[in-house]
Amino acid sequence: MPSIPPMPSFRASARGERAATRSELPRIPVPTARAIVDCGVYVDGHRLPGRFTHRDALAEVRNRGAGFVWVGLHDPDDAQMGDIAETFGLHALAVEDAVRAHQRPKLERYDDTLVLVMRTVAYVEHELHSVSEIVETGEIMVFAAADFVVTVRHGEHSGLATVRQRLEADATMLMYGPGSVLHGIADYVVDNYIDVAASVELDIDAMEEEVFTPRSQVAIESIYQLKREVVELRRAVNPLAIPLQLLGHKSDLPLPKEIRRYMRDVADHHTSVAERITDFDGSLSALISAALAKIGVQQNTDMRKISAYVAIAAVPTMIAGIYGMNFEHMPELRWTYGYPLIIGIIVTICTLLLILFRRNHWL
Repeated sequence: MPSIPPMPSFRASARGERAATRSELPRIPVPTARAIVDCGVYVDGHRLPGRFTHRDALAEVRNRGAGFVWVGLHDPDDAQMGDIAETFGLHALAVEDAVRAHQRPKLERYDDTLVLVMRTVAYVEHELHSVSEIVETGEIMVFAAADFVVTVRHGEHSGLATVRQRLEADATMLMYGPGSVLHGIADYVVDNYIDVAASVELDIDAMEEEVFTPRSQVAIESIYQLKREVVELRRAVNPLAIPLQLLGHKSDLPLPKEIRRYMRDVADHHTSVAERITDFDGSLSALISAALAKIGVQQNTDMRKISAYVAIAAVPTMIAGIYGMNFEHMPELRWTYGYPLIIGIIVTICTLLLILFRRNHWL
C-alpha cells in the first residue's frame, strides 16, 4: 500500500448562523433526516457498519480521532440545512448558497472547510426537430473539511450513489480522507460533461447532414434550440475550470498531495471537454449561416417559379382584358373563327413561355 500523506489537522471553525428563511409565512419544520440521502462513517478506508444520524456520525469520528463522515443531502430547506450547519459548523454564507442553489461553479474556503460548487448536466432524449429541452442542469455543492464531507444536491439526475459505491470499493483511495470524496465527485461530474458533449455532438452531426442534403427542408428553429442548449451547457461547464486548477495546483489548500495530482487529471479532462463545447458553439453558428443561405436559395427558387407562372397567366389575362373593352370595331369580332383563333394564340404563347422557362430551369 502506498504511503498515505498525513491528514490535515482539524480546527473547529466558528459555528455559522442559520441561513435566513426565505418565506415570512410560518411553517412546520421538516426533520433533517428526510433530506439526508445517506450518512456514513469511514475509518481506514472502510465504512463502519450500522446506521448513524449526522450528529452521531460526527461524534463517532471525533471520539475515535480518525476517519471522516460523509453526509449526502438532496434539496434541503432552510431548517434542514440549518441543522446540518449547526452540527458541522458551516459558514452562514455558504449555507445560504446551498439552500438557494443556482450558483456559478466556484471554490471558496472558510477556515479549514473547502466549499466547491459544480453544475451538473444531463442529456434529454428528444426528436431531432423538436423544439424542447436537450440539456438539463442541476447543482452539487461539496463542503469538505478534515473529518467530514457534506454534499448538497439539487436536481433529479445528479445522484451520487454511484460515486459512493465506487469509492467504498477502493479502500486505498478512501484512506486519503475527505479529499478523495471531493475528487470522486469532481471526476464524476466531468465524466458526465464528456458523455453529454458526445450526445450533443451526434445531434449536431445529424443536423449538419440534413442541412447540407440537397432539397431537404431546413427547420431553422431546431438549430436555434440546439444552439441555445449548447450555450446553457457551456455556461455550466466552462466556469469550473478555475476551481479545478486551484484544487490541482494550490499547495496551501487542506488537501493531500496525491489528491492534488488526481485533481490535475480531472482538470485536464475538463479542459478538453470545455474546448469541445466551444467548438460546438462555433459549428452551430456556421450551421445557422448555412441554413439561412439555403433558405434564401429556396425562397429565390420559389419566387422564380411564381414569376414564371404569373408570366404565363398574364397572356390570357391580357388578351381577355382587351376583348373585354367592348369596342364596336375590333379585329375578328364578328368572324366565325375569331374565338378559336384567339384561343389558339393564347395556347401557343403560353406553351412557348413554358418551354422557355423550363429550358432556363425556372420551372
